[in-house]
Amino acid sequence: MIVGIDLGTTNSLISYFTEEGPKIIPNRLGKKLTPSVVSVDEEGNVYVGETARERMSLYPDSVAHTFKRSMGTEREYVLSGRRFKPEELSSMVLRSLKEDAEVYLGEEITEAVISVPAYFDDKRRKATKRAGELAGLTVERMISEPTAAAVAYGLYDKTQDTRFLVFDLGGGTFDVSILELYHNILEVRAVAGDNYLGGQDFTEVMAKLFLQKSGLSLQKLSEKEQVRLYRQAEKAKLEISDSDRVSMSLLYGEERREEDITAKEYEEACEELLMRIREPVKRSLADAGLKMSDIDEVLLIGGATRLLVVREFLIRLFRKFPDNKLNPDETVALGAAVQGAMKERREEVREVILTDVCSFTLGTEVVVEYEEGKFEDGRFCPIIERNTVIPASHTERLYTVRDNQEKVRVRVLQGESRFARNNLYLGELEIEVPKAPKGQEAVDVTYTYDINSLLEVEVRVASTGKSQKMIIKGQENQMTDEEINRRMEELAYLKIQPRDYEENRLALLRAERMYEETLGDRRKRLDRYITAFEAALEGGDHDKIRQAREELNEVLEEED
Repeated sequence: MIVGIDLGTTNSLISYFTEEGPKIIPNRLGKKLTPSVVSVDEEGNVYVGETARERMSLYPDSVAHTFKRSMGTEREYVLSGRRFKPEELSSMVLRSLKEDAEVYLGEEITEAVISVPAYFDDKRRKATKRAGELAGLTVERMISEPTAAAVAYGLYDKTQDTRFLVFDLGGGTFDVSILELYHNILEVRAVAGDNYLGGQDFTEVMAKLFLQKSGLSLQKLSEKEQVRLYRQAEKAKLEISDSDRVSMSLLYGEERREEDITAKEYEEACEELLMRIREPVKRSLADAGLKMSDIDEVLLIGGATRLLVVREFLIRLFRKFPDNKLNPDETVALGAAVQGAMKERREEVREVILTDVCSFTLGTEVVVEYEEGKFEDGRFCPIIERNTVIPASHTERLYTVRDNQEKVRVRVLQGESRFARNNLYLGELEIEVPKAPKGQEAVDVTYTYDINSLLEVEVRVASTGKSQKMIIKGQENQMTDEEINRRMEELAYLKIQPRDYEENRLALLRAERMYEETLGDRRKRLDRYITAFEAALEGGDHDKIRQAREELNEVLEEED
């Protein structure tokens, strides 16, 4: 059996798939949520979950929490004199979940689908996979949290095409993703987020309000007093969603400080966090080429979406009531279980094609002419841009910049900076070109990127047809050379020029015929749609091509 795991910043859950659908597995205390907290005592005994959280008040230097925020970094946590990396602490949480599942199900668990924030980069995803392996789990597949949520919401059973935005505000990370369902394909259109924004930050705001009103400073509090402060702030943060004011108290030394905080004060203090939420939403919509009105549904996941201050902000922002029919704490774990059932090809689950996007732009270094006869090298030329749906293949034609140039070197880079030096170097290849005046020889550089972290780079000389290829694969990819070659053969269809597809050629030929047969305003209208379709073909984005072709065909049906 493959289980699904939501490894969260604040809480973690484990689930499995049954004939009735996905279900959460209770932990050893009979609860669904296991706090993502680890404690190690002087003797080296490990405590996980609520027990570890309770030790925080008594032994604060022996407890670690919110370590998911540091996944993939070099940060270390010192617990009772012992040093641990974030993935090692995460593995302890995963091992605890695994043991609970084995007791509950009465069988050994060896494989899991683990969810990760959509905005986690390669380093963070690799660290998550290592955590699973340290816990004794095979992790062949990870699923982004918004995709897991979409699956859990049952959108894969819908018949009509749907565009939806998944708003995921957990304890320590924030993701916003735009997905589209058409036919049986669940396609991620764009992702954005903030790995350092979540419910913990809203707790921090409440704590700061109390300190400000009481005249105290965090530096004056002992470690135990700080733990008590944040525990009280967490409680007040939840209570203020149901009332117009809350009361917080703290034992400071031998004196008890007590302050009232109103809902209005709290909302004003959260304004900066709400503005931080707005930016990824705007960026994801811009990357997807959509407006807010294009979104059919807004789905809420993550425990922090329960906060009234967040809910009211979202209603104002989206001008609609978000869908929250499932428990936001459990949604991702349930979706991960469904993904596990898909991997097992269970009959109860109709297979859905889940696509992903390229999180970072892939390109090469080029020389640009900024004035006639004046050149600047070291600039970055994007080839596959971030948030491109993968698998994908794009081609860029580059020209020689010197007379009698004999070679062209293609440096493969990943990043978002305009300058090549600021982006991550992945590799390079070189190809010979015939001598000629500058600008007369060209090479076509094709990047083909796969969901398995495979990048094929092909450079072809336009005049001679001579080509060179190289494969760059992510460190976590364990595919053999034979498997890689077979996969690239499967992706050969992506390299076909969009104009060569039969349905695109047919649409263009039909449009040209109709253009010749019409006059006046009808001809002008048809010309606009033909031009838009040709622009989409030049761009190479399959989704935009499909949309432009459908719009053109609708006009052709009206005119024919």
